[in-house]
Amino acid sequence: MLKDKFGLLILMSALAIVVSGCSVSFKSGEGGIDGGLYASNSRGDTWVQRSLIPTVNGQPQNFANFNAAALAADPSDPNAFYYGSVDNGLLYTYTGAREWFSAGTFPKATINAIAVDPSAKCIVYAASQNKLYKTIDCSRTWAQVYYDDDLKTLVNSVAIDPYNPANVYIGTSRGEVIKSSDKGTSWKTSGRLENNVKKVIINPADSRIILAATLKKGVSRSIDGGANWVSQEEKLKDFSDGFNFKDIIFAPADKNLVFLATKYGLLKSTDNGDNWTKMELITPEEKATINALAVNPKNSKEIYYVTNTTFYRSLDGGSNWTTKKLPTTRAGWSLVVNRENPNILYLGVRKVEDSQNLQ
Repeated sequence: MLKDKFGLLILMSALAIVVSGCSVSFKSGEGGIDGGLYASNSRGDTWVQRSLIPTVNGQPQNFANFNAAALAADPSDPNAFYYGSVDNGLLYTYTGAREWFSAGTFPKATINAIAVDPSAKCIVYAASQNKLYKTIDCSRTWAQVYYDDDLKTLVNSVAIDPYNPANVYIGTSRGEVIKSSDKGTSWKTSGRLENNVKKVIINPADSRIILAATLKKGVSRSIDGGANWVSQEEKLKDFSDGFNFKDIIFAPADKNLVFLATKYGLLKSTDNGDNWTKMELITPEEKATINALAVNPKNSKEIYYVTNTTFYRSLDGGSNWTTKKLPTTRAGWSLVVNRENPNILYLGVRKVEDSQNLQ
């Protein structure tokens, strides 16, 4: 039995490498390359680069030269994560980032967003350019399920209803939220928000509540599953640069709590985005170039964010912050907390010049 399992493992590794060869080129184990992904087992006190790709011949390979564009966790498996790169396609891990594999036939392209079906871990959606792709067999094969006729329009975000995964939402650079009620088979426009929709998020406690953050015009909200949308722009006008979006997240442990990072700094809402208050940061607001936010899924007072150079952590809801220099010369770009073990954090990084060009 042990021999059979070992043989199967070798076969799977060989298959992953053969498949990856058709879409992604990897570096051998070169020292001094500080891209890819980093993991911390200490809430960000120390970090280790985790970009290993197993091979049959034992010669180490990695994606340490890659720049991150997106990072997503599987809601049903705390060890499964998806890494979307700049120009080099999609990778995945089922071992908590200890080893990675290329995502089958996925194109060698920039990945704008990733979402995993919470009821079926082998169903994954990934957005790239003007398209949305889907796999139903754990990344072995991918099919295009949405295509925008305007080649300049980007699919920036994808979100799945946690209570009814047949409902899938995407946000486009043209300003729409587009909804599928049949897992991507058909689509209809849910809202036209008149500005580049950078991210769509769904309240994990009540999936009727959806927030869509735009690049320059603040946040719009639906409380009826996307049937109607109301701009919250008026609520953000008192915050200088409060419309210039960076990131937005719900706090899973607090059903109405939302954090919003803008060029202004960090804002908080305790009523699903209806009203906002300023959070005090260490750095001046005009210097707080926040690229990504994360919150402990079991404790909403534990908040993290990253900038181009620094990792920030608060354990008391933002009253006090500690800082650490990033373990790389690249900008922090994506940040995820392990839902089962919140001591574990994952950090995707990107070259600063790329981060500036791909806002």
